[in-house]
Amino acid sequence: MAEPSVSHLNTTVPLLALTEPQMARLVSTHGWPAYRTAQILRWLYQRRLRKIMEMTDLPMQDRLALSRSASIGRSERVTVLRSQDGTRKLLLTLEDGMTVESVLIPDDTRLTLCVSTQVGCMLDCGFCLTGQMGLKRNLKLHEIIDQVLTSQEILTSDEHITNLVFMGMGEPLANVEALKAAVAALTNKPWGLGWSRRRITVSTAGLASRLSDVAAMGVNLAISLNATTEEQRRNLMPAASAIASLKSLLSACRRYPLAPHRRLTFEYVLLAGVNDLPADARRLALLLRSLRCKVNLIPFNEFPGSRFHRPPDEDVLRFQSDLRKAGLDVYVRKSRGRDVYGACGQLGDVPSNQASVTLTAIETRC
Repeated sequence: MAEPSVSHLNTTVPLLALTEPQMARLVSTHGWPAYRTAQILRWLYQRRLRKIMEMTDLPMQDRLALSRSASIGRSERVTVLRSQDGTRKLLLTLEDGMTVESVLIPDDTRLTLCVSTQVGCMLDCGFCLTGQMGLKRNLKLHEIIDQVLTSQEILTSDEHITNLVFMGMGEPLANVEALKAAVAALTNKPWGLGWSRRRITVSTAGLASRLSDVAAMGVNLAISLNATTEEQRRNLMPAASAIASLKSLLSACRRYPLAPHRRLTFEYVLLAGVNDLPADARRLALLLRSLRCKVNLIPFNEFPGSRFHRPPDEDVLRFQSDLRKAGLDVYVRKSRGRDVYGACGQLGDVPSNQASVTLTAIETRC
């Protein structure tokens, strides 16, 4: 990950963009004692501070000096779209005017936050709206962390996020250095958010050569598979297929160093008449044979202009049944937030004519 400049005090540095070693160098540049590093980081992460002048355990002169050389790095404008099913989609306006999306998904006792790592996506999966945007740019560390902090700010007093998934806009492993830094901060206990790595999942569309990076992070791995033949994968996921064939991807999955009591997750988007046939189920069962894994089936979430369609419920259940008969652990993912384009594969567009959407604009000044 490119390191923000901290050598010149006239340069404004987003504090949330700094890793712990980088923050330590900034503190050293100012000539402050080393313990200031953890003090500042706790204000950023645990107290979700938006104004440097409110760091009350720093002397006033230090706060003034820091304000001249740095900013917090939080988005000043956030729009919340509330779905009829309780899902909330957050649209964060970034400093360059671009927008990134994240989604809070309620499900019984769980509240999952889906986080983005890119504006748009480098891949062009045909069933994903984000892919149609193309890649605008990678998100920086503070823009990833800001999604989590802002999501926490809109929770009610009896809510807390139980799971975090990097399954939003973009391919996380194409922005792997920022991803690593984000996971390190989110799981840090002394000054970070203290998340358990077992509650964090990173999803990839198939960057096989970088699966070892996920293993090193100690988080869960999900692979977006969606195809059972090389030809099918090339048709549905041309860019991902060019990076890694189905054969090489599954070989990498078999080499993956799974920790005890953990398993891989394979995500499979069901497209009516395309990859949801009995023959597809048979091939999928053969592909995943001997892997310690579970399968999440995702009925396609439709969006305007797509050539694909959502399968009928009976076809989804039949596909699940066929896989279970083959000995696989298979779940059907509920589609949440479809009315605000917050469901899987729908991030990247906000329809303007949705009567069911509640819009809340949150203005903040740092």
